[in-house]
Amino acid sequence: MDLTERPDFEFDVFSKECPSRGTLEHVTGRWGTLTLGALYEGSFRFNELRRRVDGVSEKMLSQTLQALERDGLVHREAQPTNPPRVDYELTPLGREVAERLLSLIHFVQGRMDDVLGARERYDTARGGR
Repeated sequence: MDLTERPDFEFDVFSKECPSRGTLEHVTGRWGTLTLGALYEGSFRFNELRRRVDGVSEKMLSQTLQALERDGLVHREAQPTNPPRVDYELTPLGREVAERLLSLIHFVQGRMDDVLGARERYDTARGGR
């Protein structure tokens, strides 16, 4: 969207036309959340980041980084070396988003005993899983 073509309405993620919905998907998708959380720790090269975000494929990490870079949350810096060196880090906006995500991540991790207990009760009530 060209900056001169901004919508006539306030941003509202619940509206299907709102561009914030796409950004929310990029940020809250599994790989977006984990990538932003990892980058909060500092700058990473692609393969370092892939090892940190265990389980992400090269293709998914590449797509995730491109989407987050386009949204202004990640900065990609390619250095003209042989072989080329590419580093990824959070922008100031990306750091703000990552801080909020990390609060949620830490909350969920801290309540996993409750979650696992709820899962067990659910599965038991429905005949096991």
